[in-house]
Amino acid sequence: MSYAIARIKKLKKADLALSESHTARKKETPNADSSKQNIRLIGSTDPEKTLEQLVDAFIEQHEQKRKIRTDAVYAVEVLLTASPQYYRPDDPLRAGYYEQERLDKWVDANVSWLQSTYGDRIVRAELHLDEATPHLHAYLVPLDEKGQLRCNHFFDGRKKMQAFQDNYHNAMSELELERGIKGSVAKHQDIKDFYSIVESGRDLEANKLSREQLIAKSADRDRAVKRKSEMETTAKKLALENEQLKIQVQHLQLQVDQLRDLPLHSVAWQLGLTQKSGDNQLRGENHVINIDNSKWYDFHPSQNFGGGGAIDLVMHVNQCNFKQAVAWLSDRFGEEGAIRAGRSYGEQQALKAIETEPTPQFELPQANPSNWTLVHNYLTQKRGLRSDLVELLYKGGRVYADNNQNAVFVMKNLDSETSGAFLRGTKGENNDFMGYARGTKRDKGWFYVKYWGQPTDDIQRVVVCKSPIEALSIVQLDIDRTDKPHEKTPPRTLYLAADSPKSLPLEYLQSVQSVIIACGKDDSELVQAFTELLPEASSANCQQKDWNLELLERLRNKQVENKQQSKGIEL
Repeated sequence: MSYAIARIKKLKKADLALSESHTARKKETPNADSSKQNIRLIGSTDPEKTLEQLVDAFIEQHEQKRKIRTDAVYAVEVLLTASPQYYRPDDPLRAGYYEQERLDKWVDANVSWLQSTYGDRIVRAELHLDEATPHLHAYLVPLDEKGQLRCNHFFDGRKKMQAFQDNYHNAMSELELERGIKGSVAKHQDIKDFYSIVESGRDLEANKLSREQLIAKSADRDRAVKRKSEMETTAKKLALENEQLKIQVQHLQLQVDQLRDLPLHSVAWQLGLTQKSGDNQLRGENHVINIDNSKWYDFHPSQNFGGGGAIDLVMHVNQCNFKQAVAWLSDRFGEEGAIRAGRSYGEQQALKAIETEPTPQFELPQANPSNWTLVHNYLTQKRGLRSDLVELLYKGGRVYADNNQNAVFVMKNLDSETSGAFLRGTKGENNDFMGYARGTKRDKGWFYVKYWGQPTDDIQRVVVCKSPIEALSIVQLDIDRTDKPHEKTPPRTLYLAADSPKSLPLEYLQSVQSVIIACGKDDSELVQAFTELLPEASSANCQQKDWNLELLERLRNKQVENKQQSKGIEL
């Protein structure tokens, strides 16, 4: 018995190049026979034309100029194949072999189905013959009839996925290919999960139930929940061996209880909460939060409040309602993440919030000019930064004072669009508050300054450090160093603050000629994390705990030196 097999994978903008690198064989594929050529069936054969360009061109031609969500699905990868028995009925285990006549019929039927079902939304389709079993990769741009990117219009929920499978099976029935078990609760939508079976030449559908019992990706929360449900229901419907299934269900239940929600530490990071080395508590302005699995508690004197789950944490920190919290989670973790987090309130309510609530937009904290003198004095007198440098940043809107007398360092993306703000407390003698303004996207923008060369020069050097004050301290140290004779002036340089490997603009940094990781003496773990992501980068050694202390030490030494020189002056 041979089966028709169709699976999908949703691709966001950032996923297109990675998917294409495999399907177009732009990177080495270990299981592929390099002597066999794959065949482009639909789409441009120009090797310079990338998948992303094809998708963008189609959207530009048909999309009705609506704003595209940041987490929108730009394309759906459709993988079509059949059981090995179809291609080689006399010897199904002979990987790589196929009967040409059978293959030709299968290809014609599949191309016809793709074009009649999705029309010109299929921007590329390619037949792979260099692996164990012939299969076809197609890319669908999910624009609905109104010209809007809406993947859920085509593939949303069990009914639409069943209709997709029914439609494909009907088209393949003339080839005497059977449909998978109809009514099974398993959702085989993940190409990655069954692709290895296609590669090895085994029959996916014939082995489906046993593989469900034996394979559970226990490290993944969502899959643990889904597998538990799949195995329980499928066991009842198909009368499999219940004892063997119960062992798997019990094992998965333990993980389901522990991993019910989005990881709260990831949510807290996106909320702008920071954690000091050796401290279990996460801090923000007016927040001191402790996380215990799915529970959290805010120990700040003004709060003394606790809750459970990602939705409650977002509502508490952002001071927003349920719908706004779901929209925020959708913006940061995608629709699936927001729905998963909102299930405790009801999946339909979460879906409605995603559809109706606008994407939250960042707003800078309100400026308070009357506090600027105090913040200016903190930066120049306590931190030793040059007054002319601080004033230049103030006039340019890159730093200012808010109502709480925080120094507000404005964060921008590499296109100079504001995306957040870093806050440094200045009020009082021992104020150690550091954090992010509400709504800041820590992985989409940074505090940075450009120096040396001409404004029109390309950036040739990037110095990455931990905080805005350290970035400005290094700028000042570089200025002082180049004032000395025989010191070469650096090329056009970007001084950038990033306190986590998750916030690095990796693609940009990998394109720059020189990257220097400049962290303090106590930041060895951060240096190691940065270096693993940027192995070509060099490191700048700091003798003090951080670069601002290094600056202050050098300023004190300079004052001592000036005093000693003045003693020898005769009047």
